[in-house]
Amino acid sequence: MGEVSVNGATNKAHVTYDESKIRLSEIKQSIVKAGYKPLSIETEGIKEETDPLIEENRLMWRRFKIAISFGVMLLYVAMGHMIGLPLPQWIDPMEHALNFAAIQVVLLVPIVIAGRKFYTVGFKTLFQGHPNMDSLIAVGTSAAIVYGLYALVQIAEGNTAYVMELYFETAGVIIALIMLGKTLEHRSKGKTSEAIKKLVGLQPKEATVLHGDEAIQIPIDEVAIGDVVLVKPGEKVPVDGRVVEGYSSVDESMLTGESIPVEKVVGSHVVGASINKNGILKVKTESVGSNTALSKIIHLVENAQGSKAPIAKLADVISGYFVPIVIGIALISGLIWYVVSRDLNFSLKIFISVLVIACPCSLGLATPTAIMVATGRGAEKGILIKSGVALETAHKIETVILDKTGTITEGKPVLTDVVTRGQLSEDHLLQYVASAEKGSEHPLGEAIVHAFEATSGDFMKVTAFENVPGHGLITVLDEQLDVLIGNEKLMVKKGIENVDIQSSERLAKAGKTPMFVAVNGKFEGIIAVADVVKPTSKAAIEKLHSMGLKVAMITGDHKDTANAIAEQVGIDVVLAEVLPEHKSEEVKKLQMAGQRVAMVGDGINDAPALAQADVGIAIGSGTDIAVESADIVLMKNGLEDVAGAIALSKATIRNIKQNLFWAFAYNSAGIPLAAGLIYAFGGPLLNPMFAAAAMSMSSVSVVTNALRLRKVRIGM
Repeated sequence: MGEVSVNGATNKAHVTYDESKIRLSEIKQSIVKAGYKPLSIETEGIKEETDPLIEENRLMWRRFKIAISFGVMLLYVAMGHMIGLPLPQWIDPMEHALNFAAIQVVLLVPIVIAGRKFYTVGFKTLFQGHPNMDSLIAVGTSAAIVYGLYALVQIAEGNTAYVMELYFETAGVIIALIMLGKTLEHRSKGKTSEAIKKLVGLQPKEATVLHGDEAIQIPIDEVAIGDVVLVKPGEKVPVDGRVVEGYSSVDESMLTGESIPVEKVVGSHVVGASINKNGILKVKTESVGSNTALSKIIHLVENAQGSKAPIAKLADVISGYFVPIVIGIALISGLIWYVVSRDLNFSLKIFISVLVIACPCSLGLATPTAIMVATGRGAEKGILIKSGVALETAHKIETVILDKTGTITEGKPVLTDVVTRGQLSEDHLLQYVASAEKGSEHPLGEAIVHAFEATSGDFMKVTAFENVPGHGLITVLDEQLDVLIGNEKLMVKKGIENVDIQSSERLAKAGKTPMFVAVNGKFEGIIAVADVVKPTSKAAIEKLHSMGLKVAMITGDHKDTANAIAEQVGIDVVLAEVLPEHKSEEVKKLQMAGQRVAMVGDGINDAPALAQADVGIAIGSGTDIAVESADIVLMKNGLEDVAGAIALSKATIRNIKQNLFWAFAYNSAGIPLAAGLIYAFGGPLLNPMFAAAAMSMSSVSVVTNALRLRKVRIGM
């Protein structure tokens, strides 16, 4: 029984209805008749939603452009005259010191407004007792700004010597550079939802439903369980269901990852979003909405992406200790010198100097600079690393799981064996089979046809052709040769004797698909097709072993086929006959056992496992869904760069730790000098100019060290 509940405040209506009695389109028409406009319809099925991250990404990018634009102008005004660049007369620091200082404040204000999140988050976490990188940026840049304002006041009072002690450009450039890193990191996070959108896009928007002899085109949301759907050649299957009429081959590779299309006869199960290759099918709907296989894969991807815990940045850990210690030293130093000297200006100078020398320019640059250089180096070599988190995690990987089809193997069937057992030569046997298969449009037949075309041979004329579902082909060539191609059932049915079952079983155990061939009633041989191993797979797996990594293979294929492939390339662990929706569970099992797991795949069925893994690595030639779900994308159509990506991660983490050490060392070494410890014993007092120079030196050392990553050797 139907129910309707309308909420005028939210402009929403909740409708419960019986699909067998009324369609969604009829409900929409009733709303229109009542004088209203029906907007988006939310159902229990899969729907595309607006990603709130997109607008936030745009906002962050707009703020960064403001910060960098004003930052460049500020840097020109503050430092340009030191290297001979011209400045307008009215802001010349020697003649118009106050104007020179004031224009820097004007240029700094938009940068601070654009980067205000550093201050709101940084000071909030600081006061809550959990300071992070934002706290360090907020405190450091605030110190530079406060000291600059103090210098501005001194200049206004006539003490123009302070014109060389303005540090507004230090604060502005730090904010702009850190905003660049944050913006790029945020944009990479926004990519996770792209996988969901592309999966939703696979679902056909409409279906052709049969009502008696009439075929009606309706939106996919309106298809109900029990409806019979018509699927023509080349169309996507719109629903999960069972074939009630027709025969065809269906390409399920986008869901199962297996390259060889599956024959569908009456009673066969078909999956929504798979592609009907040749025949016409009538499919009785069994699952709709959130119960379809595609919806379940979407749900798995969403769960896996949502469950990824953010990795604690090492810089944040250092900040947690460094920030309160620096602030404590600054306060104590300033207080002690005020008690000793009773000079508020001097004690304030000490307080600010300690914070300026501890300014996190190099500490803030240590991680993003290394990541920027490393990702650039990876891109040069065809390794696209989508986030700093992925780069940071990859160095901890212990087990690499490889999908079989399209990852270890080529992902498409090719002719592998022509075995003669009669009077015919291999060339003639191939000619007969290729001529017979030319009209079949079956993917296995296409592989044989392509192989024969490469020999430049001539096809024979097909004068009779019959496709026997579940058995094979019965053909007549040149009106005189009766050619049978198929399985053992077809040979038995036609009374063919002396069939070589033993050779067929041997080929099958090697991961190949054998087909018996009989000509004019006599068994003549076997022709086999298989998805072959990529040339680089074995060497790539050996490289992973040399790095101390365990390598597993996961596939939906039969155990015999999987073991045959595993033996060829040297796999440690074989996970065979795994359903698409269970791949992510296999990854989770290893993670629960304490393993850090990388998953390498190329198909839609790999997307949940790629998202679940600590690091998901997609082969660039794979589907868009796999690429979007992964953390790292390999542009080459092979495994040779998996080891390279992990090696780059190890080098980057080592570089980041070196950067953090030097950044921390520079900052820490200057603190006693800034606090007046040496001055108390007759030594010099650290001038903020030297503090700025020390900060610059630490930044130069960090950037120089990070640039060494451009020479990291990647590849086999």
